Amino acid sequence: MLRVITAMGAAIFFACATAAHAAVVIAGTRVVFPAPARDVSLKVENKGKEPALVQAWIDDGDEASSPSTARAPFAITPPVFRIDPGQAHTLRIVHAGDDTPREKEKLYWLNVLEIPPKPSDAEGKNILQFAFRHRLKLFHRPKGLSMPPERAVPSLRWSIEAEAGKAQLRVDNASPYHVSFNAIGVSPAVTASGSHALGGGMVGPGASARFSLPDAASRLRDMKVDFVTINDFGAAIPGSAAVEP
Repeated sequence: MLRVITAMGAAIFFACATAAHAAVVIAGTRVVFPAPARDVSLKVENKGKEPALVQAWIDDGDEASSPSTARAPFAITPPVFRIDPGQAHTLRIVHAGDDTPREKEKLYWLNVLEIPPKPSDAEGKNILQFAFRHRLKLFHRPKGLSMPPERAVPSLRWSIEAEAGKAQLRVDNASPYHVSFNAIGVSPAVTASGSHALGGGMVGPGASARFSLPDAASRLRDMKVDFVTINDFGAAIPGSAAVEP
């Protein structure tokens, strides 16, 4: 039996099956595809001790997608390939449609599925195998947007609002870029144990996102939000901003 798990869910399975591990490593945590470009490349490497079969496809947000059901204006060559231990392979992503964004970037998802080889001693045995799926953001970015990418984070607007009697931290993104958060917190502390961590997430271009706060937060003054964003190169960039009342 072959079971597929995402890279994010791999840690859960590690606790139950320590022998399972992903061998395929991708050079990067996201892909930026400039709209004028015909293709971009991505390096994939096998860090394991056994050969692996890799299958890749791109979807428009359906996490349950497969190569036969995924919808996106891109093609990948090769879509399926074998990669030997210690070897690297280059994926070529080609724009293969007319769905080109104009005023803001558009989000797609790159799936890289690693299928392990069948064990040589598996004949006549019940073997549980794990196929690891890496899922990376792919940003299709138009040329000549209203601001450079580094201005996206400073342009965010933070405020507090109440919904159904609950305090929420709201972020509005007026930029044409997606902004990804590795971590978000507020200060001064809103709980006795220290500053309140709100997790991570993403806010799309021209969109807003909300994070639940303790009720005490709605009574605070001069609140500040501390956050860590992820840039185009996958680097974590700390920042902070004032929260509007």
